[in-house]
Amino acid sequence: MRPFILWLKHWKRWFGILFVFTNLASPVLGADPIRVVIEGLEGETLKNTEAALTLPSGMLQDGVVNQTLRDIFERQIPEKVRQALEPLGYFGPQVKMNAEKTPEGQEVLRVVVVPGEPVRISRIDIKILGPGEKEKGLRDLAAAFPLKVGDVLHQGKYEGGRDGLRSKALDLGYLGAKFITHLIRVHRGELRAEIELTLETGLQFRYGEITFEGSTLYPQSFLERFLDFIPGELYSYTKTYQTQLNLINSDRFSSVTIEANPEEARDYIVPVKIKLESSPPKRLRPGVGYATDTGARFSLRYQDLNVFRRGHDFNADLSIAERRRALSALYSFPNPGHIENRTNLKTGLQQELLKPYDTWLFTLEAERDRSFGKGRVGSAYLQFRQENFEEAGQEGKSSLILPGLRFTQRQVDDILRPRKGFRYYLELRGSTDYLGAETNFGQILANGDLLLPLPYGFSLIPRVQLGATWQRNPVTDLPPTLRFYAGGDRSVRGYTYQSLGPKDEAGNVIGGKNLLVGSLEIEYALSKNWAVAAFYDVGNAFNNTNNLRLAQGAGIGIRYYTLAGPIRIDLARQINVDDPGFQLHISLGFAL
Repeated sequence: MRPFILWLKHWKRWFGILFVFTNLASPVLGADPIRVVIEGLEGETLKNTEAALTLPSGMLQDGVVNQTLRDIFERQIPEKVRQALEPLGYFGPQVKMNAEKTPEGQEVLRVVVVPGEPVRISRIDIKILGPGEKEKGLRDLAAAFPLKVGDVLHQGKYEGGRDGLRSKALDLGYLGAKFITHLIRVHRGELRAEIELTLETGLQFRYGEITFEGSTLYPQSFLERFLDFIPGELYSYTKTYQTQLNLINSDRFSSVTIEANPEEARDYIVPVKIKLESSPPKRLRPGVGYATDTGARFSLRYQDLNVFRRGHDFNADLSIAERRRALSALYSFPNPGHIENRTNLKTGLQQELLKPYDTWLFTLEAERDRSFGKGRVGSAYLQFRQENFEEAGQEGKSSLILPGLRFTQRQVDDILRPRKGFRYYLELRGSTDYLGAETNFGQILANGDLLLPLPYGFSLIPRVQLGATWQRNPVTDLPPTLRFYAGGDRSVRGYTYQSLGPKDEAGNVIGGKNLLVGSLEIEYALSKNWAVAAFYDVGNAFNNTNNLRLAQGAGIGIRYYTLAGPIRIDLARQINVDDPGFQLHISLGFAL
């Protein structure tokens, strides 16, 4: 409980600073010489009316009110309020308006609205006619129509239910589906409304012959992996669009066009023509970057997306940073089934020059990925690890075979600038002395991020990192790269990279068997690409709960979103220590 109380104490301080930032970056409402105040409404009715009563363009010029446009706007207020409330079921609002002057000279147009009693649904008649009248998906959707008898009439819910019904029919292959009746009868005097919807489905269409044009680099069998449909299957706009996304996201084509016009169908069979323009499959990409954890970085990537002209991938990466150097290679080829099903062969050589340890690590790994749908990918792997390290003046080496399982899922509403989504990663691994390990051990690793949109441009981002080791011997029997540490850009900010964890008798951080790190961040969007944030981090690495000491850090940061991911600059301060220090953290890359 004590860390949480301390979090509240320091979070209020950092949130106050964030509040100042957001107000400095936002327009000052009181600076306008005229503003509109709406009384008597709340929730959606208030939101709609506020949007309707936005001051018109040109009414304010260089801080001066155009009196002619102001008078026109004032006369239009009652009608604008009526138009804003009718879609929400209020057809007889009473509107009173008066103009006031504040002591500072600002004019206030005060609009007082009495919405009155709403119109409610008295009858709903939804019919499905034609060959699809018995389709369970359509009947279920009609039964779940978002408006019921007795509900307040809501134009948005009506349109959503109506359009959803037709979209479902289209997705079931009824490409000629249309409403022969769609109306709302409003009886204002009786405060009631009747809804009538009649959907004529027509016959179902199916996919016909599929042909690829324009790309001769990739074999037909490889291109067919990206299809979300097969000939003879019921036509679906969703599956057609998903196929286009699959091809675009493969990074192999500069242009993807799918021609599947129902008007060209014969006997309700739609031919599909996919036109592709290939991107160069061989690429060399240099790059530079900086992260506080590893320092300045130069990178070079060679990529071949069509090895042996079979659509196989080969990637070779060189990364040289102040505290980490790495050379790695990946060869990947597709497995039958989903496009995420593949076999990966990896090798890598990495040197780390860190405060807790210096290490050379060589890995060789075979991994088999399998898709479980909805962005979920699981894999099984077998890895050989050869590690030479120096720790606290002592040299050591380790050679072992490490089998394991991985599972991950990621869903975001926008890849470049997500506003809602989540990501999690799970890994189970272990080894025994029969496989070369110094000690028998098993480990589980887990981390996750959640992005929740909040009102007024704010977002809440909770994160968690967990690690646990089952092992009877001391943690020093594990090589350093298999131990847990905390601190750094993606851990407890306020502390340097891997500076937290159990220590030896000389005070050197040697890492722990377990890891527990949590973070809570609130972000405010200043514009499309800029945002500010306030955050609180807590956690540490430890061997058992008896010696767990939760390190804490809090701070503020700024974000700039680029095509390569957001640039994050954070200033964090340690909490609940005798001599708290500040730490600047700079990183580049997607959090989700």
